[in-house]
Amino acid sequence: MAEKLNEFMKNMLLIRLFVRELKKERRKIFLTIAGIAWGTLTIILLLSFGQGLSTQMLRGQKGLGNNIVLMFGGQTSMEYKGLPQGRPIRFLDDDVTLLENSIPEIDNITAEYDQWGTVYKYNDKAVTERIRGVSSMAYDDMRSHFPQKGGRFLNNNDMKERRRVIFIGWELKKQLFESEDAVGKTILMNDIPFTVVGVLQKKMQMGMYGGPDANCAVIPASTFRGIFSNYYLSRIIYQVNDIDKSKYVEQQVRRVLSRKKQYHPDDNNTLHFWDTIENAKQTRIAFTGITIFLGVIGAMTLIIASVGVANIMYVTVKKRTREIGIKRAIGAKKSLIKTQFITEALLIDLVGGFIGASISWLIIKAVQSIPQESADFGKNMALQILTNPEFDWTVAISTGIILGLVGLLSGFFPARKAAQVDPMVALHYE
Repeated sequence: MAEKLNEFMKNMLLIRLFVRELKKERRKIFLTIAGIAWGTLTIILLLSFGQGLSTQMLRGQKGLGNNIVLMFGGQTSMEYKGLPQGRPIRFLDDDVTLLENSIPEIDNITAEYDQWGTVYKYNDKAVTERIRGVSSMAYDDMRSHFPQKGGRFLNNNDMKERRRVIFIGWELKKQLFESEDAVGKTILMNDIPFTVVGVLQKKMQMGMYGGPDANCAVIPASTFRGIFSNYYLSRIIYQVNDIDKSKYVEQQVRRVLSRKKQYHPDDNNTLHFWDTIENAKQTRIAFTGITIFLGVIGAMTLIIASVGVANIMYVTVKKRTREIGIKRAIGAKKSLIKTQFITEALLIDLVGGFIGASISWLIIKAVQSIPQESADFGKNMALQILTNPEFDWTVAISTGIILGLVGLLSGFFPARKAAQVDPMVALHYE
């Protein structure tokens, strides 16, 4: 019993010495903790803003459409079967039906017409914008044209019956109706009455052709042809049922249309493709590289801070050689000396890491709370992209594990040196 009590008292004495030594070195320890906190803060913020930037860029690309391919007509650059080069390739509505029936890998497909300079009127307000005609009700999913609450997109009956119904962008709605509810109201489109059936949800749109969807309106293609007498499509848009087959489908589209339009199958100037699937893949690859680069920069900052911990521990061993001798003289084991220095290093690393992670979390939450005027998506695109960092617990936990390992290593070697000091030599050390 007496031996256990003596052992307990000895340990308590060593703990008091440990605490006292930490207080004596508090300035250096504070600076080291600050360095570790800065390294942790840097790596978490860099990766969080990098991940947020990647997510927002991909989200902005989705604003154009959901894994779609836009196809535009070009002109022939080769003579073919007695036909001259330079012939324009223009699409008709039956080209859409042909592609849909000939290529099973096409999941959804729609014709799209454009008309510029369209005048929209409601009461005393008038706005000049574009109008689009579409031939598929799947257009809403393909082009991310989702209606706000209380409205709907165009349906099959609208297409079949050539109804005068219109789906408008939120900016167009704002210009015509301001805060008034638009659904169910009648507007004049080139002095022709149309009933508003839906308003486009606000979205971020990075890719666009002819301007943002927010300022545009959509009507059934059948209605569009009847009003404008325009039978040539502006473009064809399609989705594939397997995004990995996008290039294969492109080749099949060229093959099918080359037979119908009478141009050489290898003439690549006849059709032009905007493949958002490939764009998204390239964006992911680019941002993966950026994330790795930012992670390396943050990790190097962390390593530099951890080297500071190791240096301080080595200096501490030298300054406390006499105290180590006293501890050894009163019975402290080598393992206890090692444990003390390793514990100090781990505490410095983990406390610094916790402070850095906490500050980075607060900064990220503060940035995320910055008010964003969602009605001005186009004007505040940079704000939308940069104010959405993502705090990743995986990054935070990984950083904590790295800090623990670095702390263990930075404390182990000074601890081993301290434990090997001869008590008699240490007691006479000045």
